[in-house]
Amino acid sequence: MASATVDERTPVLIGGGQFTYRGDPLQAPSPLGLLRTAAERAIADAGLSAEQARGLDTVAVVAFTIDAPGNSMAIPRLRNPPASLARTLGANPATSIYTETGGNSPQHLINLLAERIAAGEVDFALAAGCEFLGSLQKKLRAGVSTADHEDEVPGAPEPERVGDPRPGVTPYERAHGLQFPVNTYPLFENALRARDGRSLADHQRRLGELFAPFTQVAAGNPHAWFPVERSAEELVMVAERNRMVSYPYPKYLNAIMEVDQSAAVILCSVAKARALGVPEDRWVFLHGCADASDLWFPLERQNYWSSPAMRLTGAKALDMAGLTVGDMDLFDLYSCFPVAVEIGAESIGLALNDPRGFTVTGGLPYMGGPGNNYVMHSVAEMTARLRARPGAVGMVTGNGWYLTKQSVGVYSTRPVEGPWRREDPRTLQREIDALPHPEVTETPSGPAVIETYTVVHDRGGYRMGIVVGRDEADRRFVAVTPDNEATLRDLESREGVGRRGAVAPHPDGRRNLFTPD
Repeated sequence: MASATVDERTPVLIGGGQFTYRGDPLQAPSPLGLLRTAAERAIADAGLSAEQARGLDTVAVVAFTIDAPGNSMAIPRLRNPPASLARTLGANPATSIYTETGGNSPQHLINLLAERIAAGEVDFALAAGCEFLGSLQKKLRAGVSTADHEDEVPGAPEPERVGDPRPGVTPYERAHGLQFPVNTYPLFENALRARDGRSLADHQRRLGELFAPFTQVAAGNPHAWFPVERSAEELVMVAERNRMVSYPYPKYLNAIMEVDQSAAVILCSVAKARALGVPEDRWVFLHGCADASDLWFPLERQNYWSSPAMRLTGAKALDMAGLTVGDMDLFDLYSCFPVAVEIGAESIGLALNDPRGFTVTGGLPYMGGPGNNYVMHSVAEMTARLRARPGAVGMVTGNGWYLTKQSVGVYSTRPVEGPWRREDPRTLQREIDALPHPEVTETPSGPAVIETYTVVHDRGGYRMGIVVGRDEADRRFVAVTPDNEATLRDLESREGVGRRGAVAPHPDGRRNLFTPD
């Protein structure tokens, strides 16, 4: 129970709601309908009435995937998602927020709202998000109208945009396919395997063993998109329903974005929670938090097996909470691909066989990776878990773009002691931005060596290889390989990191071509 001496400006989570639509995709709720359902569930979870919810002073929405930079889908859409959500709830908030793209966005948003609550700038806030690619794509293929996806609130001010709006890749990286997470995360995975000296077969086995427990959690989660328990062997065995996507990840190891899911949480000050009459056994405190980004573009990274931003944000959040990783009872580590969990765990000092487990939801490939909003589900689920275990402590991590943007939260029903203060994220960011990194060349030529690589497949089989390499001057470059099956199959049959070859301009005039010796 919270002491009467807790600072009245301390931020506290009082409600969380989740929704997964499983019906006919052609009859699926609109994006606004998904948002409203999650919001209403969060309101009910806090024990609030609809009338009380109309007093929200801040409504924030996590960016939809269809609004990501470079997405030019000409489809009906919400013009101002927070304004539409506020109107459907009957609220008239002074502040509306719409985030930028990134899977870290929900935790970053919560951290920001908590800071504003502590500063007296916000008192009663709703943060929500949804994804609807599952039904949207089916509706478009079937020629079903999506007019109900559109909404406009005349006269509503434009929402504040929070987060980093920069695209995740450079034009050079995009030309070589690095804008697709399914192509880029395997580069980190193969580099990590080579660093540790594991054989290809041993590493595949490790990937299955890492994610099998995630499927067990998903199987017991009523909100999971794929509530199916799978064995370690099944997860990594390439089969008709588990085709290779980009080596070494078959489909079952990839986040699934084609879902219809929503989640929301409600935050307020301790004073507001008391005024609203929310029982203290519903309160969950954000004890520690941090936000930072790694060197922004994939080719800038120091290496492909570590994340300074993960390490530093994890340490900063724990330090703010006055706790250690050993004090944590629960985790939800961002899990779009296995390497995000492997590097995340290593960054905060966890062994991959830690008995506490790494997820409370089931993870993005099994619970569902709803665009940028997965972590809102993590926080809503963590809130419920912590209420059921008063005094326990849980850590949630969020990751955006390509192991780029990191946000962390440490939660507990234990009251926060003393004034709540978030350190300015720019402090950590300056430390990361000052890190040395390799020189990048866009026009490599001559002898070169593979630093990391992947082999991309499509439904028809082998498609192309992508290589990040170093030239004779140790400058980093990206290139594709010859697309003949013999070359691509060879890269999947034995270790490619460290192999030599030659790089030259590609005949298409847009890319580089690396030919292994």
